[in-house]
Formats: sequence, C-alpha cells, structure tokens
Amino acid sequence: MTPAESRALPAPHPEAAAGPDEMVSYRTPVGVFAAPAPTEAPAEPETPTDPDAPSEPATPSEPATPVDPHAPAEDAAVADGAEVVPTRAWWRRWTRRRQHLAVGGLFLLAALWVTSRIWLDPSGRVASLYTGDPAQVQFFLAHSVRVVLHGEYPFYTEQFNYPDGVNLMANTAVLALGIPMVPVTLLFGPAVSFVVLVTLGLAGTAMAWYLMLSRHLVRTPLAAAVGGWFCGFSPAMLSHASWHPNIISQFLLPFIVWRVLVLTRSRRPVRDGALLALLVTVQAFINEEILLFTALACGVFLLAVLAQEPARWSAAWRPLGIGVVTCALLAGTLLAYPLYVQFAGPMAYHGLSDAVKDYGNDIAAFFAPGSPTLGGNQRANINLAPNYSEENAFFGWSLSMLAIGIVVWLRRELIVRALAVTGLFFAVLSLGERVSWWDRELVSGPWQLLVHLPLLDAVVPTRFGLITSVVIGLLLALAVERAWALRPADRRTVRTLTAAGLAFALLPIAPMPLRMVSRPPVPDFITADRWRAYVGPDQTLVPIPVPSMGNTHGMRWAAATNLDFKIPGGYFLAPRNGNTGDAGRFGGRPSGVGQMLEEVATTGRTPKLDDRQRRRFADELRHWRAAILVLPLRQQNAEPLRRTVEDLVGPGRQEMDVWVWDVRALTDRSV
Repeated sequence: MTPAESRALPAPHPEAAAGPDEMVSYRTPVGVFAAPAPTEAPAEPETPTDPDAPSEPATPSEPATPVDPHAPAEDAAVADGAEVVPTRAWWRRWTRRRQHLAVGGLFLLAALWVTSRIWLDPSGRVASLYTGDPAQVQFFLAHSVRVVLHGEYPFYTEQFNYPDGVNLMANTAVLALGIPMVPVTLLFGPAVSFVVLVTLGLAGTAMAWYLMLSRHLVRTPLAAAVGGWFCGFSPAMLSHASWHPNIISQFLLPFIVWRVLVLTRSRRPVRDGALLALLVTVQAFINEEILLFTALACGVFLLAVLAQEPARWSAAWRPLGIGVVTCALLAGTLLAYPLYVQFAGPMAYHGLSDAVKDYGNDIAAFFAPGSPTLGGNQRANINLAPNYSEENAFFGWSLSMLAIGIVVWLRRELIVRALAVTGLFFAVLSLGERVSWWDRELVSGPWQLLVHLPLLDAVVPTRFGLITSVVIGLLLALAVERAWALRPADRRTVRTLTAAGLAFALLPIAPMPLRMVSRPPVPDFITADRWRAYVGPDQTLVPIPVPSMGNTHGMRWAAATNLDFKIPGGYFLAPRNGNTGDAGRFGGRPSGVGQMLEEVATTGRTPKLDDRQRRRFADELRHWRAAILVLPLRQQNAEPLRRTVEDLVGPGRQEMDVWVWDVRALTDRSV
C-alpha cells in the first residue's frame, strides 16, 4: 500500500549527508527522504537556523536543543531561561516497549469488540447478507490441515467441484494463514480459525503500521497510534472483515514498504533485495491482489517524490535497481511453480468474472460513513458500493474534509504532496470503468483504459480505495505529529483542538460490532461420522441443494470433517467453460439439476419432472460418482426438496437429522 518511510523533512537535512544505511535510529531519515551526498565537505555545526528562514524551513519535529531520541519531541521544547519541570505524565514515563504493549492491547481489544458477535458462537453465526465467502475460507483452512497432516498437494484440490477440481492458487487459498492456524483448526474447527484470523488481521495490521510509523515517520506515540488505528480499522477494513480475512491481513505491508524505501539508499542492496523477496513471497500466499496494490502504490509514491526532486534519482537508482532485480529473481524463483499452476495449471482462468469486473466506487461513497461504523447506515449506502463487502471508501464528510485540510496545511512538505498524489490517483482508479455520483453515471473512468492489461484484468477496481485509506492514515499521523510539536503560547489549547478535530473526524466512522445472523448447524449425521458407512474414497457426498455460490452449507460440512469426503460444485472461480485459459466465472460447469434444486430451495415450488430430466440427473450423479444424497431436516423448504429428489431417484430414509438417498447402485460404473 502506501509507504511507511522515515520521518520526512520538507528539505534535505544536513545531518543526513552521509547517506544512512537501513539500520536507522528514530531521528535518522531513510530512503528517498535521506538527503543526497553533498558536493563539498560539511561545515562545522552551527547554531540552528531561524525557523522563519524561507530557504530551509525548520521542521517542528526537529527541536533546536539536544534531546533523547527516545523521548517525545515536546519534552525537549523548553524555552530559554524557563525552569525545567522534572515531572511528566505517567504514560510518558513508560519505556517504549511498555508503550507498544499498551497500544497493541488497545488494538486487540478493539478487534475483539468488532468481532464480538461472532465470538459468541463461531460455528452458528455468520455475516449477514453474504454467507459464501466465510464458508469458502473455512474450506481453505481445512485444506491446509490436509496439506500439513497428509502431505496433500497445496495448489489444487478435487475435494470440491469433483471431478474437475479447483485451482487453489487462482482462488486465494490463504496457505500462509491457514498453515500456521492448523493447530487451532484441528482443536476447535475451521469456524474458530476464521474468527481468530479476522481478529488478528485487524489488530495485527494496526499494530504493524503503528510500529513502522513510530520508528520511521513520527516520534509522538499518539501520532503513530492514530495512523495505525486508521490503517487497521478504517471503514474499508471493517467492510472486508466479515468475509475476507485474507484482505484485512495486511500486517506484512508496512514491512514491505519499509524495505522498498530502504533500497533507495541501501549500501547492501543485494541483501536488502533478498529480504524484500522473502516478504513478497509470504504475502503472495496471503493475497496476491493486495501485494500488487502495494507494488503499484510504492511505484506511484516514488515517482511523485522524484517528480518533485529529480536530483534524488542520481543517488537512488543504482541501489534501487539492484535491489529490485535481486528481489524479482529470488521471489520469481520461489514463486515460479505456484504461479505456473495459477496461470497455466488445471482449471486456471484468465481475467475475472463479468460479475465483478466493473465493480467501482461511487464518488458519493467517499463522503458517507461505512455501514459497520457508528454513523453508518446500510440503507443509505445502497448503490454507493458494489455490495456491503466492498465498501472501500466511505470516509465520511468530516474525515474527507480533514484529509483535504491536512494536505493544504502541510503542502510545503515533500512527503505530504507525494502522499496526496498517491491517494488521489488510486481514489480515481477505484471509481471503475464508469464514474457515477449517487448511482448516476457521469463519464467513463480511466480504469476503462487499464482493465484489459495483464494482471490488472484480475483486479477488482473498487479495492484501490484500500490504498487511499492507508494514505489517509499516514496523513493523520503526520498531522498529529506536527500539531503536537507546535510551540504557541498555549500548547494545551492546540492539543485540545487537535484531539477535538480527531474526534469530530473519526467518531462517525468508529468501528461497531459486525452484524451477524444465525446459520444452520452442521448436521449430526456429518459430525457423528455416519456418512462414512456410505462414502468411499473415490465417491462424493452430494448435499441438497447442490453447493453453489448461493448455497455453501455443504462446503461447511466438508470443512468440519477436514475434507474427508468430496462434494460436487461449490463456490470458487474457474474457467467459464471448464477449459484452462478461459475467462473466469463463479462455480464450475453448469448443472441443470443443481439449478433446479436451488430454485426449489429458494421458492418452495415443486417442479413437474419427466423421464428426460430423470435421466439427466442420473447422468450427473454418475459424473459426480455420488454415493449418497443428503438433505437436512432443517433445510429451508426441506419438504418440497424431499419430494423433488424422491421424484428423481426414488424414496429416501431419515437418518438422525437428515434425509439420505443411497444411490451407489445407480452410479456404480461397473453396474
């Protein structure tokens, strides 16, 4: 996403003349913000320049008097002749480690607050409106268990969409999250692992940005905490939290950005490029789209810096080039085979489904509070975002105006101008192919020119708003730092006004507990392993209705058994016609019987069947190598579904809490 570079200066700082390495103190600039080497020897230290001098405006965060690098800037701001007061606020007497632990604890409590309704019953509650994504993630978490315990192939599976299978590299199988969570999944189940990942994703992302900000951009703990808070709990992050733990798990991004900036002034670019490659490789197994966003954001940010001060390029191009080439070679080697499977392996697809390709933000979405926030209103946000899981803007009027005000106030600073360009650029791209205002199309968007480019054809454009969210978080951190370091006659008043401004901007988008609804439990027939008496290793258990994008309960059944049985269908992305290289679509090959049963489950109307439909259903059962059909007693419209299935294959029998149809005699190919 957006760089977490070192504390920036509006002009090159003379102390940075030697060109620091990546190991920096809290007062040393890194990367493109370190001044280029001087052409002549530096003069002896002189008294600080006048802060009003136009040629080198002094930065408030660089006090004139010597200070402890671990102390807040305001402690050193003592007027000449003033009596030094030894007492300080209790929290400022804490060590830096205690401050970090306290901030991390607050972030964790906030994440628990957001996910509190899921924690009440992880297996029995799910995000309202869209239940498919949590079921899919739980399926992938169960797949990680099989990878670790049984050595199963990690990048492709036949455990759903049997017999065609699913290309997991092309479906964000979250291996870098699922494999570490294997102990939790084994002990408590994939539903608990899901909510653990959501909780740690929010808190971990906020903490990672806080640590990077406090070390490389600001010195005031409050400034770093505010920036980290917004990066971890922005409306966009809250929107994805209910469904996409892989998207909100951004705790590696600050470190990736830091390593990119280090490369611009590195003395050991090969080593630093190798470190960056390792981070890139791990992030690729969390979410490749977010990794692509990070690379694009770093590129735009660095170009914005160099466009303003081209002289920095002479010092940055060589180490940056060597480091990037090293990173590309090492990461490319580590990811070569997984990427081959993703783009050329079985069930690989090229380009996203038309259903999500044109997802874009409405301009009005930037000025409305997100649905899962204190001031949010789902009804008011209708048509401002593609759906409630993609509210990637929604900053509210107050924060949007504050962000613009920060840019105007700090416009003399290089980093602020570069951040503003980056945030605005990706905000415009997030509008998608058609720019709209309150759901009224205005003009064609610039994304229309980029959507067919390689890699970009697999991007959901509305998610570019995630980059703008991080930019705003960094601007908030800089603004608090600068305001806290001001030295007017009444600093207490300034700080009070700063706190009030933050409350005014952030309170309307304060996170609230995610909305949850109850979902049917996994049948006892499944959890008690009664299905094992019927289903062999090369046969499938067919849930009724057949698993699809809108009916994912069968995927949860399989996940609850760590995928010990196969199922047909499911919710995933696959080539449109089942041929590798086709454009993507949600779900596998169309199933006429599956669609019919889904319609019965939705409407409750029993169709009239003929012999042709019965033969077609029998052919599909043979294709799936079905052993049994299973219909829960508590399934919606269970009775019409039971009558329909009986009309297709004959009578079934009730066993525990399900109806079971043993169709092995019908599907046995030897017979």
